[in-house]
Amino acid sequence: MSGKTNLQDGDGKVSRVIRVGTRKSQLARIQTDSIVEKLKGLHPDVNFEIVAMSTTGDKILDTALSKIGEKSLFTKELENALEKNEVDLVVHSLKDLPTVLPVGFTIGAVLKRENPHDAVVLHPKNKGKRLDALVNKSVIGTSSLRRAAQLKRRFPHLEFKDIRGNLNTRLKKLDEKDDFSAIVLAAAGLRRMGWENRISQILGPEDCMYAVGQGALAVEVRARDRDILEMVSVLNDSDTVLSCIAERAFLKHLEGGCSVPVAVYTEVKNSQVYMTGAVFSLDGSDSLKETMQTSISSDNQTEEQEKVDEKVQRVGITALKVSGAAQDAAVKLGVDLGNLLLSKGAKEILTVARQLNDAR
Repeated sequence: MSGKTNLQDGDGKVSRVIRVGTRKSQLARIQTDSIVEKLKGLHPDVNFEIVAMSTTGDKILDTALSKIGEKSLFTKELENALEKNEVDLVVHSLKDLPTVLPVGFTIGAVLKRENPHDAVVLHPKNKGKRLDALVNKSVIGTSSLRRAAQLKRRFPHLEFKDIRGNLNTRLKKLDEKDDFSAIVLAAAGLRRMGWENRISQILGPEDCMYAVGQGALAVEVRARDRDILEMVSVLNDSDTVLSCIAERAFLKHLEGGCSVPVAVYTEVKNSQVYMTGAVFSLDGSDSLKETMQTSISSDNQTEEQEKVDEKVQRVGITALKVSGAAQDAAVKLGVDLGNLLLSKGAKEILTVARQLNDAR
């Protein structure tokens, strides 16, 4: 492994040091700690050091994410450290990672997904209410075009306004001022922070489909570090890997990002992946939504198909412990669903959404 570091303890034993990069926020640290705990359990002789750093997205707090136009807002500084061998692996929220990674990097693990849906957190004065019961022209805080587009369509009596900052900051803005009646956040983050009691409503797919990769944690490594790739690959959750490969292939095929409203809803059951994908205009008045499925059964696969080549990335993911044929089927599902929406006019909806967002 490049950038290998060893430590000698008091007994003269040498232990290997692996440095783990993360963002500085409390949520990022909680997520990283959970992964390091798992790795320590599997490799008690290895010394894992956490290296926390701020990213561009953490520093620019006065602009909506969709307006900044930078694809790797929360990942670039971490990837720079990975490139310079200052860290050996990096923990991300998968939804922050673009569908095409810089050359030399790969996602070596995608862990079991937490609840991927969005959640409503109410201002204390609205305790016990749901979105449909809020008074006319109540202001809802969200910095996501995807959430705003769907919720404007579903709850036309509400108004939507950007809110930025980490989870702690956003909750503070909600509770201590009267600017927002409620805010919408990823349920996964709230649950990982231990703030489930603040969730007043989980938004199902009929209200708000989620972002590609939402709720899943990813471990990014240098593609050439075979031993690190092998080490983290045991963390892969097969169903999550296949769902997220399909979702990322869908997004990549649509050339979507955080500057356009693209949403998904994916389920794995009975050796099938079911995926619903949708695109929306900024105000939610125009939309396209379709569902497709594919089989990921390994019954008919040869041993050769089961093998995974570590040099093969699928939408930035190298999942060594997950069937190669199933991963290929997931990619094809995402591309096919993307093509179906494109054939019905998705490109036009997304082009207009992008132009309108740029002009805001």
